[in-house]
Amino acid sequence: MDNQAMKRKIEETFNIGSMEQYGREMYEMSADDIVQEWPQSGERIRGKENVAAVNSNYPTGSGTNPTAKLRRVLAPDEAWVIESVIDYGDGVPVSAVSIIKTNADGKIVHQRDYFAYPFEAPEWRKQWVEQMEKEPMPVG
Repeated sequence: MDNQAMKRKIEETFNIGSMEQYGREMYEMSADDIVQEWPQSGERIRGKENVAAVNSNYPTGSGTNPTAKLRRVLAPDEAWVIESVIDYGDGVPVSAVSIIKTNADGKIVHQRDYFAYPFEAPEWRKQWVEQMEKEPMPVG
């Protein structure tokens, strides 16, 4: 998949609106051995099925039904950088950045997500994630 086709696919997926449909699209875009990391909560999710489980259980586990609005997509030579704004249902815009690496088939092999603030990992996700060291927030 060339960069323009991948950019269109990312734009379509991140503008989909429905968390449920987003999860299905991300499942199709992901390699079986994807690794997704959330440094602020110290969570690492290994494998396509675990990522799908977290996505499909998000509304029930968190009690929220988030929506996202795409800000922009950058496509340098080594990774895709995706910036978006998430509304978790309370009207407060939360900035998010996803950095993804893809293989020659256009499948995601690594994804790293950043959110605007650190948070504690919720109990409901523990069965699908492993704990990793949280990255410190810069001061000043």
